[in-house]
Amino acid sequence: MDLPPHLIELDGLALRRFDSERDLPELFRVIEESLEHLRPWMPWAAEHSMAGTSRFLAKRAERWASGQEFTYAIVLDGAIVGACGLFRRGAAPENGREIGYWLHPAATGRGLVTRSVRALTELAFRIPGVDHVEIVHDVANTASGAVPARLGFTEHLRRPSASLAPADSGEDRVWRLTRDRARNPADAGPC
Repeated sequence: MDLPPHLIELDGLALRRFDSERDLPELFRVIEESLEHLRPWMPWAAEHSMAGTSRFLAKRAERWASGQEFTYAIVLDGAIVGACGLFRRGAAPENGREIGYWLHPAATGRGLVTRSVRALTELAFRIPGVDHVEIVHDVANTASGAVPARLGFTEHLRRPSASLAPADSGEDRVWRLTRDRARNPADAGPC
């Protein structure tokens, strides 16, 4: 498999592969500034530390090289404002990938995640054998759910989940977009 590009430029917005040493101070600061925004939904935010951020970044190169996970910094005007990733979770089928994302609260409401997710979806469908992409979030996290709805994903299922973050309801909503629907946007609903 050809690995994806390290940089995806999106007309004023960029998705850039993380550089563990260079990005550590800035990513740590962005997470620090975003903790109140992230804590309700992201279990890892409760354990946020410089060491934890360093470990996270240190694992990115290995996961990228293995094709398991492609994590990007979301960069606006030269500054990291969040992160997004395309990955295969645990025992998930080989023909599917999942997309995750988060933003600094000052960067929300401008379509940055929608544009990032659109780019990662296109990237996923360039991976041989991948026929669907999913986005999973707690049903109570309506802001996260607005992104796949805008991009033509449809609700695939709801399933019980462990409540790991303070606002978790214990139910996940799984959105799915198939390669066929992505090729036929008129069938995929509004973007």
